[in-house]
Amino acid sequence: MSIAAADSWVVLGRVAGLWGVRGGLKIWSDTQPRAAICRYRPLFLGRDGQWREVVPVLGREQGKGIVMQFDGVEDRDAAAALIGCEIAIRREQLPAPAPGEYYWTDLAGLRVETLDGIELGHVDHLFETGSNDVIVVRGERERLIPFLRGTVIQDIDLEAGRMRVDWDPDF
Repeated sequence: MSIAAADSWVVLGRVAGLWGVRGGLKIWSDTQPRAAICRYRPLFLGRDGQWREVVPVLGREQGKGIVMQFDGVEDRDAAAALIGCEIAIRREQLPAPAPGEYYWTDLAGLRVETLDGIELGHVDHLFETGSNDVIVVRGERERLIPFLRGTVIQDIDLEAGRMRVDWDPDF
């Protein structure tokens, strides 16, 4: 089943490689904890904005990664065709975040401005480092801003589409 519609999807990870000879897949998970990706039903595999529903028959941690197997993917060749696919769920499958918490997907696209009202650009994406998460802001140039609530990140207003930061615009 192929499903198309852009803004109702939340990408949780991607197929990174093969595991075994019976259709198993190594998964890169963006969830916290990383094994949380195994809890969602149904999952959707997609490439180039085209999604299809898949039914996981196995999903667990394996070493430092996640391995999964989907119904109907029963050999290494079928699994190899899925490498690079994104793994997503529908937005409504996510539990509501606690007050003051946000899903990264909700922050992407927010306008970022300093406390003085200087626009720095828009949140392109976030990534983890060992010490804190980082916001990638794209405007007239790319900026990497630490996601530190209360010190750097002063205000997030999803309704206004704005994030206010205590940040030097020359940095």
